[in-house]
Amino acid sequence: MHALLSRLRYASVGAAVFLSGCNMEVLNPKGDIGADEKSLILIALGLMAIVAIPVIVMVLAFAWRYRASNKNATYAPTWAHSTRIEVVVWTIPAIIIAILAVITWRSSHTLDPYKPLESNAKPVTIQVVALDWKWLFVYPDYGVATVNEIAFPTDVPVNFQITSDSVMNAFFIPQLGSQIYAMAGMETKLHLIAREPGSYAGLSSNYSGEGFSDMHFQAIATSQDGFKDWIAKAKATPVVLNDETYQALAQKSMKVPVAYYGSVAPGLFGKVLNKYMDGMQHEGLPHEGPPHEGMSHEAMSMDMHHHADGDAMSSPITAAKAEK
Repeated sequence: MHALLSRLRYASVGAAVFLSGCNMEVLNPKGDIGADEKSLILIALGLMAIVAIPVIVMVLAFAWRYRASNKNATYAPTWAHSTRIEVVVWTIPAIIIAILAVITWRSSHTLDPYKPLESNAKPVTIQVVALDWKWLFVYPDYGVATVNEIAFPTDVPVNFQITSDSVMNAFFIPQLGSQIYAMAGMETKLHLIAREPGSYAGLSSNYSGEGFSDMHFQAIATSQDGFKDWIAKAKATPVVLNDETYQALAQKSMKVPVAYYGSVAPGLFGKVLNKYMDGMQHEGLPHEGPPHEGMSHEAMSMDMHHHADGDAMSSPITAAKAEK
């Protein structure tokens, strides 16, 4: 037993050393979604601990009580069943699973990343394109774009429209919450809000090749005046993001520094989406010219069908299926 306790002591010290280098950003939220997700994690952890902690304690207690040197321990080689034990080991986990099921169902709807946040403030829209290996951000309402840096006011919802011009990535700002995938030919959505000013680390949380480990960006939450200054700084940059400069940017590169584009070619985000849509048009761009050859009238109608929430989707493959 003494040897076991010594091993546990050394394991605890080792875990503390390794965890000392971890930045527990998920457990230090700065926005409503992140705070709700933290509460969900802690509630689930507490419920699971109701089973895990007693089991750990009993394993240690049984090992000590029934050690070979304890001649006073009851020896019952024919023991096979106890109704009381069966009731305990089945009833308590069943109750915990039922509670977790209810919490999961409710939180899946409450924290739906596609669900707009309720606020009196006008949201800021940011279009996100995952590239190899950097993030491109377009502000359609302001006509500017950036690489590996975004900014937005505190207490204002941020509506992210996300896609990829490469392999699948995952967009994640841990302190604000809700990882969501970026996929070529698909538009995923995410709604976040920051309640405290600061610079929050963002990253790709899905392995996407050689430069994945450096695919980071900064999310700056600031005041309204600070946001206006940041937009003015971007607009003052003489570089234009058009088809030519975009093609150069889209080439594979690693550890790309922050960059600003003072103006953006209209419809750039839609063009990136449409590259992979086999002739069907994204909702953000008007249909130009005759229908795609080979597409029936019914297919064209389905291409722009409307959902109950009023959003027009560009493909018969819905965003919900894309998430799966």
